[in-house]
Amino acid sequence: MIDAPDPARKLSHEIIMECEGRTVGKTRNETKVTLLGPGGTTFEIATDEGSYPHGGDATAPSPLALFSASLVTCLMVQIKQFAKRLRIDVRDVHAKARLHWIAEVEGRGPYVSQPVGFSIDIDIDSDAPTANIRALVEAARKGCFVEQTLARANDIKHRLKVGDDWIDV
Repeated sequence: MIDAPDPARKLSHEIIMECEGRTVGKTRNETKVTLLGPGGTTFEIATDEGSYPHGGDATAPSPLALFSASLVTCLMVQIKQFAKRLRIDVRDVHAKARLHWIAEVEGRGPYVSQPVGFSIDIDIDSDAPTANIRALVEAARKGCFVEQTLARANDIKHRLKVGDDWIDV
């Protein structure tokens, strides 16, 4: 049975990540990703493109492969964690996603990419009633930072270093 959250209890916390990257080859990038604040950790992550379409060497996962894994694993973590909070016994979670983009080129210019759509099939090994599992997935979707980022319009700011100054791009 899913317990209603205690309205008197409101928890809030910030998640702040910093990522610094550098190109180190044709299409390879090496990054250092740091979770700031309590429990902060740092990971070094490399990306590279395959030979198609950018002529890379495939020495590491592509940025879109990491993005795809981030979406699926973020949701799966939330399902497992929220199952504990909602007192739903979950033995295992298996998820399979399909992420679809299109890149369009006009003339000889660079392509412009856009998402077509994403879908995730979720298999949860549990004896809980379907209504409880559905409520668990809905809660996990709302708690998944990656999914919530995709589900909302976001303003991503870019700055370019010119000499000693930073200008908005």
